[in-house]
Amino acid sequence: MHATAWILPAGDPARPGPATLHKGRVTIGPAGPEDALVEPVLVGWEGNCFHAVQRQPIDIARRRGETQVVLGNSGVVRVLRPPQRHTHEILREGDMCLVQANCKPDRFGYALNGAAFGYDATGTVGLFARRTVIPGRCLVPLPEESSYTIEQWAAFSIRYVTAWANWRVAYGTWRLQVTEEDQAAPYVWGWGGGTSFAELTLAALHGAEATIITSHERRITTAKNRGLSAVDRRAFPNIAFDERRHEDSTYVARYRASEQVFLAAVRDATRGLGVSIFVDHLGGSLLRATLKALARQGVVTTAGWREGLRTTFVRAAACIERHQHIHTHYARRSEVLDAMAFGERCGWMPPPEAISPPWNYDDMPDLVDAYAANHVETYFPLVRVNH
Repeated sequence: MHATAWILPAGDPARPGPATLHKGRVTIGPAGPEDALVEPVLVGWEGNCFHAVQRQPIDIARRRGETQVVLGNSGVVRVLRPPQRHTHEILREGDMCLVQANCKPDRFGYALNGAAFGYDATGTVGLFARRTVIPGRCLVPLPEESSYTIEQWAAFSIRYVTAWANWRVAYGTWRLQVTEEDQAAPYVWGWGGGTSFAELTLAALHGAEATIITSHERRITTAKNRGLSAVDRRAFPNIAFDERRHEDSTYVARYRASEQVFLAAVRDATRGLGVSIFVDHLGGSLLRATLKALARQGVVTTAGWREGLRTTFVRAAACIERHQHIHTHYARRSEVLDAMAFGERCGWMPPPEAISPPWNYDDMPDLVDAYAANHVETYFPLVRVNH
């Protein structure tokens, strides 16, 4: 069986650099007894897609041992042919399902390295194909008579689930050290992307004073309309710090000036205490400022590494300050179900104004370029693969 798809080729190690997607035909299947044939409807352009096209930090096709791959591991699909053997819910032809991309869990159900359907799982054909085969366990039917649109569920698919799983661990860890008698509500901050927005709105629903940092006017407006405080990152334009330039006095001076403005904003908003839980899905050059913003007994929590794979911190200082570093990676299936149920029940969903009008399938290269240039102002870019 063949399908039209946007294809990411493996790179040449002798000539490293970003890739260019091209449209072509790929082979899908054969389907096993527990697999479903689906047509993707709305698919998210995620941070992992950006990483893959940039070939940073790895060439995902070469990592998989393949000459080309098809990306896409979040969104909503329509079941064309259900599995012959069901492992979870009974799927039927025509069902609209949210994709949970954890296709190779460990014994406790958490995603392994190389386990993400449509990303690093070998042999998978992602959702930017017009048809694909996917394990039935990766499909969760949307709630019947949902109060929310397919666009909202597609945007929910990976970022809200990731936020749910990460928040559970981060908040639980903070509460192990700081009781409700000590501090009734945490100050929760985050560097602004879709997953951070989801996690901060979840924190606000749990009573936190939540603040997002972003440089996009549209995102600032959306955040404020959804009960968050917003800090304009343009007020401290040099807050990212490259440790390799630590001997450049001019560079360091610019950084310190931005850092002072940033930390002053933190002090003002947290009554001098500092941030209780800092949601940092970027890492890398922002970690220096993130750690300085933490309160004692503070938590820095992440489920991503957009700005770098490695982080450095002073272990002695972390011990003395009782800082906790939380790392999660997506979720297990039970957390997907819990997140969806909570979202439907409590209205914790991507707001319509935070979702871009779906990009046309044929315009994928334009989306890739706009995202790489930081010109996508909405939190949740989607692509309409099929109607």
